[in-house]
Amino acid sequence: MAQVEATTQREIAAGPDEVFDALADYSGTRAELLPAPFSEYEVREGGDGEGTLVHWKLQATSKRVRDCLLDVTEPADGELVETDRNSSMVTTWRVTPGSREKTARVTVTTVWNGAGGIGGFFERTFAPKGLARIYDDVLQRLAAKTEQGG
Repeated sequence: MAQVEATTQREIAAGPDEVFDALADYSGTRAELLPAPFSEYEVREGGDGEGTLVHWKLQATSKRVRDCLLDVTEPADGELVETDRNSSMVTTWRVTPGSREKTARVTVTTVWNGAGGIGGFFERTFAPKGLARIYDDVLQRLAAKTEQGG
């Protein structure tokens, strides 16, 4: 099995603290950011950053739905890590200062152990692009929400 990685990033016209707080708000803001590939969203413990346990289903491809139960940690300032109890999938959200004053750069990286054989080849080839598109949509929604001050 080879490790598969999907990464995307976006600069947002809002301060890093504001952007991070929006991402860490699993009880409120986060649910508003999730596009159609996410369903059955539920905060099971916590709800604000470190110590949160959140569930959702992710329609990763037309044939693949991942049932995700994620533990949230904050191993460093500006970083949220979501570790799936049901698979090898780990998603890291990094919020750093952007290139201009009062902007934030958000980088989302998801890694998991891919399948072997021909199925693994297709997973390594197509899944990262599809997942990056899904997270691009999340970041676009995050930008719209934080850039308008809400």
